Amino acid sequence: MTGLGRDIGQTRRAAFPVPVRSAQAEWADPGDRVGGASGVGWAVRYRRRLLATDAIIVTLSVVVASFVEAFREGLDKTAAGIAAAAPESVFESIGYPVGIGVLWALCLAVHRTRDLAVVGTGAAEYKRVVNATVLTFTVIALIISITGHQSMRAYFFVALPGGALGLIASRFTLRRWLVRQRTMGNYLSRAVVVGSRADVRYVIDRIDEKPGALYDVVGAVVDDEDVSGISIGRRVVPVVAGLDDVSRAVWRMNVESVIVAGDPRHGTDYLRDLGWSLEGRATELVIASRLANVAGPRIHFRPVEGLPLMHVELPQFDGPKHLMKRATDVVLSGIAVLLALPVLAVIAMLVRLDSDGPVLFRQERVGRDGQRFTMLKFRTMVVDAEERLAALQSQSEGAGLLFKMRDDPRVTRVGRILRRYSLDELPQLFNILGGSMSIVGPRPPLPREVEGYADHVHRRLYIKPGLTGMWQVNGRSDLSWEESVRLDLYYVENWSMTVDFVLMWRTVKVILKPTGAY
Repeated sequence: MTGLGRDIGQTRRAAFPVPVRSAQAEWADPGDRVGGASGVGWAVRYRRRLLATDAIIVTLSVVVASFVEAFREGLDKTAAGIAAAAPESVFESIGYPVGIGVLWALCLAVHRTRDLAVVGTGAAEYKRVVNATVLTFTVIALIISITGHQSMRAYFFVALPGGALGLIASRFTLRRWLVRQRTMGNYLSRAVVVGSRADVRYVIDRIDEKPGALYDVVGAVVDDEDVSGISIGRRVVPVVAGLDDVSRAVWRMNVESVIVAGDPRHGTDYLRDLGWSLEGRATELVIASRLANVAGPRIHFRPVEGLPLMHVELPQFDGPKHLMKRATDVVLSGIAVLLALPVLAVIAMLVRLDSDGPVLFRQERVGRDGQRFTMLKFRTMVVDAEERLAALQSQSEGAGLLFKMRDDPRVTRVGRILRRYSLDELPQLFNILGGSMSIVGPRPPLPREVEGYADHVHRRLYIKPGLTGMWQVNGRSDLSWEESVRLDLYYVENWSMTVDFVLMWRTVKVILKPTGAY
C-alpha cells in the first residue's frame, strides 16, 4: 500500500471507528455482510429464487418451442435422429435453443430484472421483464429477416408469449409468497429510522400500516436527549442511539437499512458522513422523501453541476392519457353490460319482489368539474329512506361528511346481499358508457358533501368519479372520512392505466372476499 493509501485508510478508521465484532455478528448469515445494498440479507435469498424460476421458465419455453418446430418440420428428436441428421439440422436442433436461452438470460440480467430497487413491489419489475423479453425476440426477428431461417419462427410465436406470461406469473406468485413470508416475520430488512421524533413517528407509522411491508423497524435514532421510546399504535419503538452513534447501533443490532426521515439536524454534511460510516457494510441508506402522496413515477432526479435536483411532474388532467382511459372505459363497460345482462335481469326481479318501489335508485351526484349527473344503482333501501335519514344521523358511525351505519334499518333483505357483494352498483356501467363516470376513479360524492369540502378536497372533482377506486379496495365503508379523502386525492394526482388495471384486479378480489361493505 502506498503512503497516500495508508493515510486515507488511517483517516477513515479514525473518523469512523468500527466496533469489535461480537460472536453473534461474527457468525451472522454471510449474505447479510456482503458489501453494498445488494448484500441485504432478504434480497440475496429472494434473488436466488428469482434466478432459479427465471432459468426454469426460460428453459421450458425454449424447449417447448423447439419441439413445436421439430413437430412442424417432422424432425425426429431422438438421439439416433440427431446423429443421422445433417450438420445444419443438428445446429438448428441444439444451437438455436441454447443460443436463444443464453440471449434471453443475458437480456434479463442487462435489464436488471432482479434489482433490489424493483423486485417485490410496483410495476417496474414486470415492465423490465417484458422489455427484456421483447428485446430478446427483436433480435430473433432481425435474424429471421436477415438470414431467412424460417425454422426460428416457432421460438418467436411460442416462446415469446409463453415465456413472457410465465415470467410474469412466476414473479406474481413469488410476490404473494413474499408477502406471506413477511407477515410471518421473514424476508424483512431490519431498519432504524433517523430524524426528529415527529418525522420518525410518521415514517414508522406509514411502514406499519401496510401488512407485508419490506422493513422491520427495530429502533429509532432521534435528535434530542430524550431516551424514552416512541409509541406507534400498540407498540413502542426503542430509541437505540443518538445522531452521532448510528454506525455503532447498526453494527450492534445487525441493521440492514438506515432510513433518514425528514431533514437531519446537520443537513447534507450529516448525510455524507453517515453514508461514509456505512461503507463496506451490508447496510443500505434510504432517504424518506417529504413529498407525501406523490407516486414514484412522477419523481425524477436531474443532476445539474453536481447538484441532484428532484423533478416532480405535475398532474395532468387531460391529453392522450385521458383519451386512452375513456376508450378503455367504453370497451370494458360495453363488454361487461353484455355479459351481465342475465344477472341484471335476475337482480331486477329480486328487488321488485322483495319490497315496494322502483327497481333502480336514481340519485344526484357530483362529477368532474362539479357537473351534476344522475347516478344509477339497484335500490337497496326502502322507498322513504331519504326522509328517515335525519332521524338516524345521531347513530352515524362515520366521521366527517359521510353517513355510515353498519345495521341501517332502511336496507332491505335483498339490499344487504347486493351491498355485500357490490352488485347494487352494476347499473353504473350505463353511467360509464354515458360518459359521466369512469370504471376507476374517486368516490362519486353527494352535493351536500361537496358543499362542505375544504378547498383542497375539491381536487377530487378534477377527474370523473369511478365505479371502483382506491377507497373500494382499502376498506370501503370502514374507512374514515380523512382516509377516504387522502386515497382519492392520491389517485387523482398519480393515476395511470397500470394503476387502473391493478385496482380493477384488486376490486375483483375484494368482491369475492367482501369486507367493509354495508
